[in-house]
Amino acid sequence: MQDSASLRCEMVDEVITSRRSVRAFRSTPVARTDIEAVLRVAGRAPSGSNIQPWRVYVLAGAARDGLSRALLDVYNDPVRRDSETEEYAYYPTQWISPFVERRRKVGWDLYGLLGLTREDKAGMHEQLGRNFSFFGAPVALMFTMDRTMELGSWLDYGMFLQNIMIAARGRGIDTCPQAAFARYHRVIRAYLGMPDRERFVCGMSMGYADTGDVVNSLVVDRAPLDHYTVFMNDEPARAKHP
Repeated sequence: MQDSASLRCEMVDEVITSRRSVRAFRSTPVARTDIEAVLRVAGRAPSGSNIQPWRVYVLAGAARDGLSRALLDVYNDPVRRDSETEEYAYYPTQWISPFVERRRKVGWDLYGLLGLTREDKAGMHEQLGRNFSFFGAPVALMFTMDRTMELGSWLDYGMFLQNIMIAARGRGIDTCPQAAFARYHRVIRAYLGMPDRERFVCGMSMGYADTGDVVNSLVVDRAPLDHYTVFMNDEPARAKHP
């Protein structure tokens, strides 16, 4: 018979390892009480000097639909789309191994599931555009923080976002964190009426996975432990890099 500590460990591990980025949702609403519970738990994330730099806009119903229309209007207009730029760099300007190979693999694995080839520019455009309809999720979360915050607060923010996804998963609710919104921060800012002092961070879709959609069968690889971990005991040793 398992003791309580062992059982708790298994439950936590299961919630973490079963979390995935869902890219097709059912229209089933998420109860506001559940959203509030998730965000309340997530707010326990650690932050330097307990500054708690996060701010969340929760959109559902007409508010969610209106933001989706505003984003797609710009995304589907080449001139307006090209005028939009990220407020901060999410990805490196120069890709190196092994990161570039990982990025390419997950991209082409996804497109392969959907039957999209390199030549199908229209299909790829449409798939990327599904970000801006929140993959059909009934809830959209938009995250911001005060412009006075520095790099440490971005580290804090990552823990807050992870808490949201894990707390949601524990309640049977699925999520998809999305950096794709960063390029369209001006559209989002105008729609939400964000004050100038707030910087847009990212977005997230929340709802219940459509398990019948092939896109949700994507299995994303993870590097083995020895690719990112160095154990050092008695004496300093030169780390081995994969």
